[in-house]
Parts: sequence; C-alpha cells; structure tokens
Amino acid sequence: MKDLTPRLLRAWPIPAPPSDAHHGRVLVVGGSDEMPGTVILAATAALRAGAGKVQIATTRGIAHVVGVAVPEARVFGLRETRTGSIAVSAGDDIAARANEADAVLIGPGMLDPAGVSSLLRRVLVQIEGPPIVLDAAALPHLLRHHDALASFQGRAVLTPHPGEIARMLPDPPEIPSEAARMAAERFGAVTLLKGPETFVAAPDGTLLRHKNGQPGLATSGSGDVLAGLLAGLLARGMEALHATAWAVHLHAEAGARLAESAAPLGFLARELLGEIPRLLPR
Repeated sequence: MKDLTPRLLRAWPIPAPPSDAHHGRVLVVGGSDEMPGTVILAATAALRAGAGKVQIATTRGIAHVVGVAVPEARVFGLRETRTGSIAVSAGDDIAARANEADAVLIGPGMLDPAGVSSLLRRVLVQIEGPPIVLDAAALPHLLRHHDALASFQGRAVLTPHPGEIARMLPDPPEIPSEAARMAAERFGAVTLLKGPETFVAAPDGTLLRHKNGQPGLATSGSGDVLAGLLAGLLARGMEALHATAWAVHLHAEAGARLAESAAPLGFLARELLGEIPRLLPR
C-alpha cells in the first residue's frame, strides 16, 4: 500500500489541454424527481475539472430545471417511469450518446436500484470506447453481474462508500482496504472506497491510501462532486487509476481550503466547486 501524496501525483501529471481542440466531452446520466441536484453538482464538477463539453441525460420532468442550473451543458430529457426515474427504454439513447463522449458517469440521483440494474444491462453492452464511472444506485447492479465491466478492460471506475460496497460484494471484508482490493479484482475496475480514510485500488493490485480528508466532506452532495470531478479528468485523457487518485486529492484539498476559510463543518458541496480550478496544476 502506498500513501496518496502530492509527490506520487507528480509522476501522473494531468494532460495539458490541446490548443486546437475540445478538452474532453463528459456525459452525466442520472437524476430523478426527488434528486435533480445530484447531476447539477456532478456536471458542474466535470466542467470545473477542465472538461470542454458536458451533456446531461436525465428525466424529462427535471430536464428544464437542470438546464437552467447548468446553462453550459446540453441537457436531454429521457423517457421516465411513473416514479420519476429514467426508464429502461431510454437505454439505447443513452448508449448512443455515451459512445460520442470521452467519459461517462452513471448513477448520481438515481433512486431505484432494480430499475437502474435493468437499465445498465441494456446500456453497458453497447458502450464502446469511453471510460465509465459508476456511482450511487448504479453500484448494486454489480453484485449479480460481476462481469458487467469486463469489456471496459480496466477503463471503469467505481465510487462506493462502505454501505455501497457491502451491497456490491457477496462477502465483503470488514477491513476497508481489503474490501476495495477485492472489488477492484472482482470487477476489473478501479475502486474508490470513500470514508475517513479513502482507498483507491486497481485491478493490477495497486492500492493507495489517502488520509487527509476533512470531516466536512461527508456533507450531502460531496460524492456527486467527486464523481463529476473524476469524470472530467477521465475525459481529459487520463488513465483510470491516475484520474481517480487526482480526483481524491483535489476533492480533499478543496475541502481543506473551505475548512480553513469557513469552518471544519457546515460548508456545502456546491462550495467545493469554486475551489477546484484554483487547485488544478498550471
């Protein structure tokens, strides 16, 4: 196990943006009638990370709200269920848009794990090329479909907290670092296990530990910011492990700045967004 430090990150620099092309395209898939803010936070974080273009695929019922909140993004209103979630029948449309992106994030604000699982069965087999981040309600799908990410060949990232990883693994270890390592090996995906100590595990056995997170980062919506930040870095061309390590570092540093300027507790997830550009290497 290695500690995730600035010295380690210097060996994995964030690519400089090209002077004559876009900086990467991100597709964020998620949201529901009860949680429209999640995709707003995630999409904005992707832009703050340097992604050049962001598209948001969400339900028709909240698409106009999301579009006003993130005027920089293109927003697609998808068919939805009676409970206000994305319908399985929208899967083909999602996959087509995903294949035009440089990175895809699925999961923020989706509240029906069974429905999300059916949607993922339809979508994942059609995605060819872009790396993918699975977050929140997208994660339990993997318990019964452990090979769902095989075609991504290590270009997938999972972002569970301890409760979510317990719903992903058939017999999760109690030690967080071992749980992260098991998930990475089982699903062939980089696994970011959030907590008081954050662990990043890769399928090749690499295990990183980050010990400097702020208590205030446990606030609602913070995970959506982290997932969007990660997607933005992936869209800029970073490898999955390197992008995940940088996302953890930048997220923690943004929290540290707010803890110093405001208070250790009580800052909001949306306030993290303004700190990110100033933390990116120049």
